Amino acid sequence: MKLSLIAAVFVAAFGAAHAEKADDIREASKAEAETFNARMYAGAPGDKAYACFVRHYDAEHLARHPKQKVAAMKLLISAELDSEDKQLHNSFRLGFKYRHRSGDFDTSGSCHHAVFTKDGAEIRLGCGVDCEGGGIGVALSKDDKSAMVRLARVRVWQNNKPDEDAEQSLVAGADDGIFRLDRMDNRECASLVTDRKELAALRHK
Repeated sequence: MKLSLIAAVFVAAFGAAHAEKADDIREASKAEAETFNARMYAGAPGDKAYACFVRHYDAEHLARHPKQKVAAMKLLISAELDSEDKQLHNSFRLGFKYRHRSGDFDTSGSCHHAVFTKDGAEIRLGCGVDCEGGGIGVALSKDDKSAMVRLARVRVWQNNKPDEDAEQSLVAGADDGIFRLDRMDNRECASLVTDRKELAALRHK
């Protein structure tokens, strides 16, 4: 992946305010990418793999963060080996519930197949939504038991209806820019999958 594209994903995930830092990122080497994938999927991903991260914020947490709009969030990261280029391609699906609004909201997109390093301190996966829909950045905790999700803006849809009328955005606020989600059994993210074959594969991973 060219550095310019990585920088574009960086800006989509973290906002224009961080654009000046795009030069501080670099494309991960093949070895670094493989190491990151092994951490993400708790082992060699093979031809297809999944990683599920979930957080339901309790009343105590929400009381400490009165400006947080999100009450619960699920993240499913998927990997699939492309039969043509023989490289691992990552994608994401994100679902969440608002604190003061009813309904389920979700978004999805491609994470390409690259990880990037910011200031040499942290390796992240950059994921974007098509047609300038923003995106997210995903890093792992040191023990790989949690995912750190960062966003500036990401296009979302309500109740799994990807049409223009239902289109909205989750915009980072004072307490909605970074989310720590805990690794869970993949079945906890089954609600994010609509394809029957993929759902069966998810439940067997």
